[in-house]
Amino acid sequence: MNAFLETLIGGLLAGTLYSLVAIGFVLIYKASGVFNFAQGSMLLFAALTFVSLHERGVPFALALLLALLVMVVAALLIERLVLRPLVNRSQITLFMATLGLSFIIEGVAQGLMGAQVRALDLGIEDVPLFLGDIMVSQFDLVAAAVAAVLVAVLALLFDRTRLGIALRAVADDTRAALSVGINLNRIWQVVWAVAGSVGLVAGLLWGARQGVQFSLSLVVLKALPVLIIGGFTSIGGAIAGGLIVGAAESLAEAYIGPLIGGGITTWFAYALALVFLYIRPAGLFGDRAIERV
Repeated sequence: MNAFLETLIGGLLAGTLYSLVAIGFVLIYKASGVFNFAQGSMLLFAALTFVSLHERGVPFALALLLALLVMVVAALLIERLVLRPLVNRSQITLFMATLGLSFIIEGVAQGLMGAQVRALDLGIEDVPLFLGDIMVSQFDLVAAAVAAVLVAVLALLFDRTRLGIALRAVADDTRAALSVGINLNRIWQVVWAVAGSVGLVAGLLWGARQGVQFSLSLVVLKALPVLIIGGFTSIGGAIAGGLIVGAAESLAEAYIGPLIGGGITTWFAYALALVFLYIRPAGLFGDRAIERV
């Protein structure tokens, strides 16, 4: 039983890292209907910016603040130069725009900061801690705490402020929101800036876990099953989807992997997402599409 609980808890804690990536997608998709494939590249660029500044002797806190400023400015530029000129275009056009943007961001990052792998030390040791007889990772515990704080802040921002009310109005009915005077461009700017900030947090944690390297941008692929399971329009769904994917991967690797030779974590989340597409296409917390005929 202890082995099962360790595997389950380890998977749940690891799933919070998936959730952090998925939250960035949810924020932008909920406000503008755009699936931002460049979120992984933004995550990479944020981590590279921080580690490059820190390597040049910039103190940790100042490097974090400057990296946050860079991500906010970059997000605002993306909204102004990429999203706004393509407003009212088809979904596939917007998706292809963000796909191309992801390669541009990676190219700029490589040109400015190089392509070598960088170590990122956040001062969080990945050492085992014991909760009774159950062993958990200290790094995973801290990552889960960061995710919980981030979700709480976003919940307060979007549920308790006028900005949050405006965002929900835009998400529910863009035309109605415009008719009551909500500035759609301003909402998009704020959402992209927040998504850039979330990308920084996720980039630092993922960079500390596996090193800051260009394969870090592929973490976007891990967010896809999380979004399918949790729903593309719910922050709570992103958290739930991440926990489900993390726990399912860990348990499947421990109990099914030995029966089929291992390597199950590379595809099991997608198999689980496929099942959800059959039984609940909108995800656990996603908005179901209702069409009048």
